[in-house]
This record gives sequence, structure tokens and C-alpha cells, in this order.
Amino acid sequence: MRKRLERAGADQAVVREWLRGLTCNPALPVVVLRRLLEFEELPADRWWLIWRKLDVEATAVAVASPRMQHRLDVAENSSADVDVLARLAHDGEPQVRFAYAVLLSEFGRRIPAGVTEVLAGDTDPRVRRMISGCQGLSPAVQDRLVSDEDPAVRAAVLSRELWRGLAEPVRQRLLNDPAPRVREKIAELFRAEEVPEVLTIQARVAHADWSIRCDAAGDPQVPLVMAQRLADDPESTVRLALSMREDLTEEQRASIAVEVPDCVPQPRWIQQHAADPQRALRIAESRHIGLRRALAMQPHLPRDVVARLAADDDPRVRRDLCDHCQDAPHELLVEIYATAQDRGWSALRHHRNFARPGLARFWDDPNHRLRRAALDDPQAGPELPLRLADDPDVGVWAVRDPRLPAAELLRRLTVPDSAFAAAANPALPPARMQQLVDLAQGAVADFGALG
Repeated sequence: MRKRLERAGADQAVVREWLRGLTCNPALPVVVLRRLLEFEELPADRWWLIWRKLDVEATAVAVASPRMQHRLDVAENSSADVDVLARLAHDGEPQVRFAYAVLLSEFGRRIPAGVTEVLAGDTDPRVRRMISGCQGLSPAVQDRLVSDEDPAVRAAVLSRELWRGLAEPVRQRLLNDPAPRVREKIAELFRAEEVPEVLTIQARVAHADWSIRCDAAGDPQVPLVMAQRLADDPESTVRLALSMREDLTEEQRASIAVEVPDCVPQPRWIQQHAADPQRALRIAESRHIGLRRALAMQPHLPRDVVARLAADDDPRVRRDLCDHCQDAPHELLVEIYATAQDRGWSALRHHRNFARPGLARFWDDPNHRLRRAALDDPQAGPELPLRLADDPDVGVWAVRDPRLPAAELLRRLTVPDSAFAAAANPALPPARMQQLVDLAQGAVADFGALG
């Protein structure tokens, strides 16, 4: 096998596929990641370092990369360790420090102690401005920012809450700030707010603004007899809001002419009743498509309700059930996955009820989506990916399947059309990964960049 790999390594196209595959390999060891980052031009998807999972050690390797783009990318990786990322606050490149400051609290990240203090003293005013909006700034950092030499920083950090904690001399200095943008920000914060118009129910129902009528139509505090005046409203959205009130009978709903969009409103009363088997079933049996669609979008539903919605005549109800409800049935998920024509069909494979024993029966189905689904059978053995490895539509996924026999996996590394998928297979031994990098480095030495 070593000689076969060496012969394959003489082909630059195959070497590029190895490197691309390794960047997608979920089991990539840190030592191999470090070596990949050393390539001057790595043949990989531009975003590979942003999307792959990084543990503490892998984050440290990326943060220490001499290439600025790698450090920019790891700052954007939502799985990167926040304490290791804090080293970017000291990065020698202002662009990296700025990117880190922009993403500091993204993805719900915890801000490590001391980071905002470091960034508040950054030489780049863009960095100082970016942290001004962070939650939980210490009084020392706030004081530093309101006294910053850059007026954009001083203006950015100002808020009502901050103002209340400032000492009077600091307030006076800011009120007389030489920069107009600072004085304008203060004026904006404390400009007298317009007193909202207090409308009676009658005024809301008859208001010229359709959005106010729409709010009144669906408001349970508005008596039904008043809301029903909107049954013939010229705005379809208003009529729809009225038709989805809880206190209407089925006959009253049916008498309102509505156009139900794919994305329907979510009345609070439907959310409140979603867990109640009897009430939820009544909603599921309503003739109003909008109510059934709204119910199907609830995260959890009783079993009988799920069964009723899964058999609904409206395709959108069934699709909403699959897209939003964690209790959507396996059979419906597979059906929609196999037939849907929109862009979101492939995401159904990630539903918790999709992968089930028995999917392997689709391995030779004419529908290539179902042949792909066959690989999600958790009880299938190595013969399944072996059968599908040369399938023109799903072969790449079969070769990436860790159940593929080891000998076949290694052989596939030498096959140009399978080299990428084989290198991306998490069952590939780390020693083989190292060997692929060795051969790739040799190819660079012989032929130059592989990018």
C-alpha cells in the first residue's frame, strides 16, 4: 500500500484531493492540523477552518498560526475555546485584533476576564470602539472609553445606564465635548420621547393604519363582537389575524375570506395549548389551514396530534411538522426528504427521528436521496458502504462512511475519484494521515504550490 500511495502521490490532482479531504475529516488529529496549516497554499474550502470543530488544543494550534488568515478564521469559529481565543487580544496584526473584538461576544460566548481591559487600551481606535457595546464592562474600562481620545469611541460607549453611573464632572465634560458626534449622542439618548397615543378599542379597530387594525383583530383583550367588524377588512393580513382568534367557532372562521401564507402567524394561545392532548387535537382537526400550520411548528406535540398532522391533506402542514417539531415521525421525514423540491430537504437527515434501522433497504432505490439515506441506518454493516462506494450520486458519502472496510478505504486513497472522500473518512488511521501529508509536502517540493 505504501508504494501505491507513493505512486498516487506523484499525481498533483490526487494530492490536492488528499489535502481537501483531510481538512474535512472530523477525526483529524491536532498534529496533522498543525502540519496542514503550514502549507503556503492549502487546497481547501475557503471556510474550512471556520466550520470544523475545534477543541482546546486545536484552537491553540490555529491561534498560533503564522498566517493571519488562519487566525482570522479561528476567531470566527463558534466552537473555538474562548480562553485560548483571548490570546488574539494581543495579536500583532490590528486586523486580527479588530476581528476578535467584533466577534468577542458572538455565539453567546463568555468574555474571559481581563480581555476588555486589554482591548480598551488597543492602539487601533476601531478595536476600542467595537468593545464599547459589550455587556458587563468594568467601571475602569467604561471610564477609560468615555475619556478616549477618539470621539467615535466616546460616542459609542455612551448609554443611559452608563450615564447614570458617571461622576458629575465627567458628565459636564461630555456635555461640552468638542466633538459634535458625542454631544449628538447624548442628545439622542435623552431626547424627550413622544408619548404614545392611547387608543380606545373602537379607535384601534377603525384605525387607518392596517398594522394597528391587525393587532386589534388578534388581540384577545378586544371583545370578539368588536373584532368581527374587521371580517371584511381590505387587508388580508388583518382578516387572517381575526380568523386565527381562539374565541371563534369553526363556522365563524370559515366565513372569513383569508389567504394563508406559507409562513403563518404564531398566536400565543396555540403555543399555550400545544402540550394539552385534547385542545391540541381540536386545533389539529380545525378546517383552518393556518391554525394547523401554526400548531405543526410547535417544538413538541402529543403523539395523537403528531399522527393527525402527519396525515394532513395540506403539504405545508406536513412539511412544517418535519421542519419544526422534534416529534415528527420517521416515516414522514423520509417521505418528505425523498420528494421535497426546495433547498431545505437535505436538512431533514439531521432530525433526531430520521436515522433508523431499516433504512438500508433503500440501498438500490432509483431515488438517489433514498440511497443516501440508506447510509444513515445505524445497524447496517460494512457491506452497505462497500455496495455504494461506486454509486455516481452517493459514492462520496459511502467512501466517507467509517464502516467502509479498512482495506477498501486505503485502496480508495489511490483512486482519483475517491481520494477526497477517503481522506475525509474519520476511520482513516492517523499514521496514514501523516503519510498523506508527507507525500503532499514532497509533491510541493517537486512541483511547487498545489493550490
